[in-house]
Amino acid sequence: MQNAVKLDEIDYKIMNLLYENARISVSEIGRIISMTQPAVKERMNKLEDQGVIAAYRTKFEPAKINKNIQAFIMFKTSQCSDFIQYCNAAPEVTDLYRISGEFNYMMKVMSDSMDSLAAFLDSLMQFGLSSPLIVLKSEFEEKLSF
Repeated sequence: MQNAVKLDEIDYKIMNLLYENARISVSEIGRIISMTQPAVKERMNKLEDQGVIAAYRTKFEPAKINKNIQAFIMFKTSQCSDFIQYCNAAPEVTDLYRISGEFNYMMKVMSDSMDSLAAFLDSLMQFGLSSPLIVLKSEFEEKLSF
């Protein structure tokens, strides 16, 4: 495990602004936190070099791309390598976690219908036992505060 990077209040302010809007301009960040554009850019470069900022991503609205069904699937398998490879190739799987407890994996999936989710669950049977949990409503996601 890597050691944590020492961050100060300014770093956290920059990180919060980028987390809320990865497309915010460096000059806008500077205006909000009362720093010059070069100083902000230097801080951002440092955060990138240290691996604190790992990527800039776009978030899509699932309903707008016909992914109306979301579920978490608890999964128990002894075929870990094959299962991971299968999940990595499956377009339904957005996240896969190794977990402790009765099940050894938890995945988040998105589907366009209950029928396609059922077909995906059927395709997983070759690897082991699944227990799906259908998302009824998302109160919030990816909440991260500094």
